[in-house]
Amino acid sequence: MKTNNYQGAFQKPIGSGFNAKSTTNEVIKGIDLTGKIAIVTGGNTGIGLETVKTLANAGATVIVPARDIEKAKKKLDGIPNVELEIMDLMNPDSIDAFAQKFLSSQRPLHLLINNAGIMWVPYRRDNRGIESQLATNYLAQFQLTARLWPALKKAESARVISVSSQGHQFGTFDFDDPNFLHKEYETLQAYGQSKTACNLFAVELDNRSKEFGVRSYSLHPGSINGTELAREASLDLFQKMGLCDADGNIRPEILANLKTIPQGAATTVWCATSPLLDAIGGVYCEDAEIASISTEPSVTPGVKLYSLDEDNAKRLWLLSEEMTGITFDVL
Repeated sequence: MKTNNYQGAFQKPIGSGFNAKSTTNEVIKGIDLTGKIAIVTGGNTGIGLETVKTLANAGATVIVPARDIEKAKKKLDGIPNVELEIMDLMNPDSIDAFAQKFLSSQRPLHLLINNAGIMWVPYRRDNRGIESQLATNYLAQFQLTARLWPALKKAESARVISVSSQGHQFGTFDFDDPNFLHKEYETLQAYGQSKTACNLFAVELDNRSKEFGVRSYSLHPGSINGTELAREASLDLFQKMGLCDADGNIRPEILANLKTIPQGAATTVWCATSPLLDAIGGVYCEDAEIASISTEPSVTPGVKLYSLDEDNAKRLWLLSEEMTGITFDVL
């Protein structure tokens, strides 16, 4: 009997009752998070900010690590139960310092929501030589989760959420050249690789951590209007992708299918709180539901099996330890 989601063993809808139009308020209805502690990266903007509001209003204490404290203070003003701390996901020492400060509080961690991410950026590498999308979108969450593992385990019932993307279908993980040292850099391929890594991490972490009461999920929030994810993207790139017309306006057919921010954050909140997932982990979700497997060669709804593959997942875990210099023993 299967006990993990390798090769998509549990990757099928379970009748959540929600859909692409469902909002955070709808999926959190009736759920009380009083006494729960959550950490949300990227929690001062976009769907991360909506996630923080929703969890905090349901009673959770929410810690928001941010690079720019003053900007974050303004965005989070008026939200109850929020604590603000400094952390830069491109700086491994900063991640360690944030995690150590939280661990020193001796508190359990019930929800770790790895929401922060970048997209459509030019070729950059961090001071370790790691490509920036891989470093920010995946390796930072691997490091943060590893460092916070004692607090997750202490909670006895915790969830780790990795905000992935349908963009995982832009690229598999290139184990031979993950940092684009020997091939031409392509920003969407790099993004796809980083999000494939998020899915592989979720399925592998869940398999290792479920015996300690810690479950893990990855998700696609949808294409969303009003976030800062495209702040570095050029108009030329959007036009080449067919998203904008010659004047730079989003095409009406594209605009009609974009989610609002409360709709975009709904899947994150559902993965973090739904009792339907109490006995299921390692799955990739979209539209507040477990997604189906995508077998089409093109980019379509659902999840590609290469991002749930057991061999890939185990190989990535070892590579992640090597790239970060962290031994993540789930004990």
